[in-house]
Amino acid sequence: MRLTPTLAAALLTLAAGSMAPDQALAEEGMWTFDNFPIARANATLGTNIDQAWLDRVRLSSVKFGGCSAGLVSAEGLVMTNNHCVATCVANLSTQAVNYAETGFAPRSREDELKCPGGTAEILTEITDVTERMQAAGAGLEGQAFTRARDAEAGRIEQEACGDATDKRCQVVSLYRGGQFKLYTYKKFSDVRLAWAPEDRAATFGGDLDNFSFPRFAIDAAFIRLYENGAPVATPTHFKWNADKPVEGTPVFVSGSPGATQRLLTQDQLFTIRDVVLPMDQLLASELRGRLIRFSQESEENAFIAMDPIVGLENTYKRGLGRMRALTDPGFMRMKAEAEADFQTRIRGATATPADPWTTLSSVQPIARELYPAMALLEGGTGLGTTPVAGGSQLFNWARTLVRGAQEREKPSAERLPEFADSRLAAVQSGLFAERPVYPGLEQVRMEWWLSKTREWLTVDDPRMPILLGQESPEARSARLVSGTTLADPAVRRALWEGGLAAIQASDDPMIQYLLTLQEPTRAIRADWEARVDAPTARASEQLAALRFQAYGDSVYPDATGTLRLTYGQIEGTDVPGQRFRAFTTFSGLWDRATGSAPFDVAPKLLAARERIDGDTVLNMAVSSDTIGGSSGSPVVNEAGEIVGANFDSTVLTQRNAYGYDRNVNRSVIVTTGTVTTALRDVYGMQRLVEELGVR
Repeated sequence: MRLTPTLAAALLTLAAGSMAPDQALAEEGMWTFDNFPIARANATLGTNIDQAWLDRVRLSSVKFGGCSAGLVSAEGLVMTNNHCVATCVANLSTQAVNYAETGFAPRSREDELKCPGGTAEILTEITDVTERMQAAGAGLEGQAFTRARDAEAGRIEQEACGDATDKRCQVVSLYRGGQFKLYTYKKFSDVRLAWAPEDRAATFGGDLDNFSFPRFAIDAAFIRLYENGAPVATPTHFKWNADKPVEGTPVFVSGSPGATQRLLTQDQLFTIRDVVLPMDQLLASELRGRLIRFSQESEENAFIAMDPIVGLENTYKRGLGRMRALTDPGFMRMKAEAEADFQTRIRGATATPADPWTTLSSVQPIARELYPAMALLEGGTGLGTTPVAGGSQLFNWARTLVRGAQEREKPSAERLPEFADSRLAAVQSGLFAERPVYPGLEQVRMEWWLSKTREWLTVDDPRMPILLGQESPEARSARLVSGTTLADPAVRRALWEGGLAAIQASDDPMIQYLLTLQEPTRAIRADWEARVDAPTARASEQLAALRFQAYGDSVYPDATGTLRLTYGQIEGTDVPGQRFRAFTTFSGLWDRATGSAPFDVAPKLLAARERIDGDTVLNMAVSSDTIGGSSGSPVVNEAGEIVGANFDSTVLTQRNAYGYDRNVNRSVIVTTGTVTTALRDVYGMQRLVEELGVR
């Protein structure tokens, strides 16, 4: 791996906590692997890791969809969370054979099943491309600035990866434009499910226990990486350590956390607090209600809606924790003090020709005005989580086909960035995957989206006649879903390969609908890019340089969904609203069980009760700095051995999006001891136990 030194544009996070704003807390930071503070970590934890240790951890860490994972054998076996394979399990299941109910425990390796559309990646190289990316936007403003940078990123990615199908290249913006890195991944497109427990074993306690501790969940699963029809040889992997964990032990968590917003200004956070989160929460709660009603209509609907409901419940609780942070006077006071310290240092040390705070402040009224339309019609704001078309798979396929056909008529550098040549392989992989489609669920999603878009944008919005015409949300969604043939992957492939001519000639109602939507949806995106994205990026880049002047370069960037390493120790917490010990055990699970949902123990797990040592540590709490996307992250000790997998955090920890607070920050980990027990004593997976080296 080619590692580069930290550039002078590195920033200091605006961390929450009792220490001075210019000091990162001892265990704070989602660090990139080319800027990990080895000396500081060793001093804090009393460990003795080195660069070789970091390289082994990086090459053993896996990105799996929107989750994290870790290699645990020399034959491509990977551990992640059960909820990270939930979509794969749902896609492989039927009502007659529902692996969510029974668990998936293949008797042989030949019985491992391919996850439709599943991909996994291992980070192999990091290269600095800051100079090229910043030069690309020099002297430009508005949408021209945004498109020039997008085009340069596409060129860099294409130069590095070309048409290789087993690699992926991604230009990553770090420190909000202060630094750009090219991340090169080894890509695996054949990912097979190797084991998953009963869903009830992984979700014991349901929504009541979600984002909380104590927890009693076996939220773990295994996938296997294949290439050319055979398991991948992975000599570099984590050694399995199923020993009983000890409180106070230092651990490291390696994963791909999603977006954090710790470097935003106060004015930017106020937009999220006042506009983004309230809208997202209201929309998510109503979609959840509609899906629950749908699930109650029949056993088939309950099967179909199970995974989407769980996902929405996670989204809602995550948003609730973040709203509590941004309405907490003490937390916001610490954020304000950090920003004031930053401004005082800069204004006392140098005169700046432009004030990025003023620029960012002036953007906020525009962002507040445009956000509802951008979120509902186009998505991709980077601020919220509102799903376009309610997450309808048919709608999203149609949009990809229509947009892709239109964009591929242009040179790569002039396209929307998601359709650059360097990214088409990933687009095709998702488009051609064989996934089950449930018309009833699709209609619920589209009904919700159309009704909510009309409500938020109002009936008088000029875009509404295009969205609905003379139809109701119910009638239009029913007509589109019942008439489309896009559920057939052969149809999607033919339309993609036929290009724009095939799209325009298609009589598929969903395709025709997306063609009519292109003008209004592209318009709101262009407006957002020109009036929000571009000035925000410019001002953020200026802040990057100013922060370096104020604080130096030993700092970490906001999380961006790319591989990071964080650390902490196994421990509980004793603060108001969150008091608990570090461990839960199987004995605690039996005590908590009532026999009624959601505290009913999974049948196979309950049947194995007498074979399980009640003192086995089930879950543990760790003071590591994690966020959404860290699910499945391998938890590793000083020896580089895997001792668990991150699967959750507490509600109070959701403020971690905006700042780290060691007092409340706790990640929830399923232990390797628990996974070993489940494999051996519950699900009869002795062959995997032996592959893990457990005797």
